[in-house]
Amino acid sequence: MAPAHDDRDRPAPPVWDPAQYQRHSGHRTRPLYELLARVPPLLPAGDAPRVADLGCGPGKPSLVVAERFPTARITGYDNSPAMLAEAEPYAGPLAGGGGLDFRCADLAEWRPGETFDLIVSNAALQWVPGHLGLLPDWVAGLAPGGVLAFQVPGNFDAPSHVLMREIAGGRHWRGRLGDVLRHRDATHPTGEYFAGLAAIGCEVDAWETTYLQVLHGDDPVLDWVRGTGLRPVLTALDDDPEARDAFVAEYRDALREAYPPGPHGTLFPFRRVFVVAQKG
Repeated sequence: MAPAHDDRDRPAPPVWDPAQYQRHSGHRTRPLYELLARVPPLLPAGDAPRVADLGCGPGKPSLVVAERFPTARITGYDNSPAMLAEAEPYAGPLAGGGGLDFRCADLAEWRPGETFDLIVSNAALQWVPGHLGLLPDWVAGLAPGGVLAFQVPGNFDAPSHVLMREIAGGRHWRGRLGDVLRHRDATHPTGEYFAGLAAIGCEVDAWETTYLQVLHGDDPVLDWVRGTGLRPVLTALDDDPEARDAFVAEYRDALREAYPPGPHGTLFPFRRVFVVAQKG
């Protein structure tokens, strides 16, 4: 596996808006349910699995993990103060007998400080440069038979991202935005994840799904990316509202052409990569 990048490869982290992120919570949560459905039982009945949720966001995704493993002791990790503040009210005992807490952590630096039965991550690793090189350390922190399960977007060649990169790299914007966006190598081909994890003794289940998402409302694709992929741009231009609005307007017009509304809403195809690796 490739080595992890150092901090010089990493632009300043984006500032997150939990409310904006959760505006499309149904579409964002569905892949997590489908990922967890392929995770095998972790421990004999009656035991309390130890679970790390990497990139827990606003907390509700960790509750989905708790639905799947109701007796688990789950810790959600995130580096966004806004997301952790949103998540904190969900901390405490859970109805199934487990418990939930949240901690601040930079996933690029996080290593298991204890033995986990499951390390799960839902649409977060694309924000972690060099994450392919971190997976062996995470697997090493699993109990025998433990599971590493994650899903990441595989849509960096979609118009939503290509247009964003093209505009940010154009003559007018490249001076301010040339190095703030994720690129195509933010995630890896499914086969690379499979090969890397199989090489360290894991039994790997890897697959891809393209969701034909139907979005509604005015400029719904722009509304979607405001919660995720556009955050680095919005963060970089936060001190210049006029420039921020100008970029958003230019990008909005390009998205309208790429994703025209239809009679049933706006179709937004979204490819995702799933990996479930069980430690041998």
